Amino acid sequence: MSSRLVGVGVGPGDPELVTVKGVNALRAAEVVVVPVMDTGERGRAEATVLHYVAAEKVVRVVFALNERSDRARREAAWDAAGEQVAALLRAHGSVAFATIGDPNVYSTFTYLAQTVAELVPGVAVETVPGITAMQDLAARSGAVLTEGTEPLTLVPVTAGAAVLKDALNGPGTVVAYKFGRQAREVAEALRDSGRIEDAVWGSALGLPEESIRPAGELDGAPLPYLSTLIAPARRTGGRGGKL
Repeated sequence: MSSRLVGVGVGPGDPELVTVKGVNALRAAEVVVVPVMDTGERGRAEATVLHYVAAEKVVRVVFALNERSDRARREAAWDAAGEQVAALLRAHGSVAFATIGDPNVYSTFTYLAQTVAELVPGVAVETVPGITAMQDLAARSGAVLTEGTEPLTLVPVTAGAAVLKDALNGPGTVVAYKFGRQAREVAEALRDSGRIEDAVWGSALGLPEESIRPAGELDGAPLPYLSTLIAPARRTGGRGGKL
């Protein structure tokens, strides 16, 4: 029987937002891998997983999660992580990889799966979708992501503030991920586009240190890296105006 690697989305931090299918996948796997930084602290994925599986079943794998400038170091970390997970698959056959949010949305699982597929011929790779930060922030803040024919644009601000500016000048709702270190540039882009009034940002969603604020309160001070922003579409014409 071929080995099986399953990427399981465990949501943005609130353990109650893991789906039933996600919990079943975590419990069915012989080993659950969680990503950690080389500094060693427990991440959100691990904290969430430990609500549903025993600690002895969890294996930490180090990724260069905070490495943006040194590509060689990042690639070496991916290779080492892939080797470790490949060894686990050869020994156990069934491995789940827990990732915050969804495994197909800006997830480390994408790179891991590519590496493991090369190291373990015939491995079956599957994913279990998870609740994303934008969905959780929308629910907690009351922001409506889309109506009618509106588009939805998701932008990682690590790609640069110019990408966000282009999105804000277009139609529909704009969601920005990973903008904490560029909070000043994000606030400027929102003001320049006239979209700061209805925008909202949040961090540590579902955790004790959760913060959800109007974007108008952004003062340029750095925020947590995994902060999320929602700038709702400009809506006129009353109920159903975009149908």
